[in-house]
Amino acid sequence: MTAMTDDEQKEKLSSFVKRYGSPIVTGVLLALCVFFGWQWWEKKQTVSSSNLTVQYQNVLNQSQLAAVDDASYQKLTADANKIVQESPNSAQAVQTQLLLAKLAFDKKDYATANKILTQAETSKVKDKGLKSIVKLHLAYTQVAQEQLDAALKTLDGINNEAFIPSVAEAKGDIYVAKNDPEAAKKAYQQAWDVLVEREQPRELLQIKLANLGVLVEDPKIESPVLTPSQASANIPSES
Repeated sequence: MTAMTDDEQKEKLSSFVKRYGSPIVTGVLLALCVFFGWQWWEKKQTVSSSNLTVQYQNVLNQSQLAAVDDASYQKLTADANKIVQESPNSAQAVQTQLLLAKLAFDKKDYATANKILTQAETSKVKDKGLKSIVKLHLAYTQVAQEQLDAALKTLDGINNEAFIPSVAEAKGDIYVAKNDPEAAKKAYQQAWDVLVEREQPRELLQIKLANLGVLVEDPKIESPVLTPSQASANIPSES
């Protein structure tokens, strides 16, 4: 194959640029736009999330006073609703709704707590744990309203493995309220067995079982604190 002269190479390059130059430049520009656009979006999301966290923290800081002062409660409610309205599918919005529901629950305003938690259930937040917490709180709110069957149905909607003991214990509480001790024992025992396996003792659950005539042994939990005999055993002897 004969090598092209400099003039031929220049002419071929010029022809190539004329024919394909515009699409190539356009593609490069689009790629750059996508890249920098994505960086801007990530930065915007980070800033937005940080702002929401600050807003939630401000609401949280107001909660103690809001629990005893009506004017503070009204202000907290307004600030909290703003977070929920602006970013309904954010983790901060759901956390805010949980806080609002707790304040309402503590005031024995169970209808309002139910309404807030039911709304939180519709959030598209991706945190499955947070969604499970919402359902768990909703179930106990329904229990407070004597909606026992509805509470059981709500608990059935929790499929997060980490919440198995909490769901089982909550069901046990409901069966106690329904005057069904056998079902309560079974639910409590399920919760206890999982907690023992995870080495996460829960004294209140042990008391609930005892109240139903079920005595369980304390789980063996390895303690980071050595007993005197263990400590002395680890002291090297003098040679």
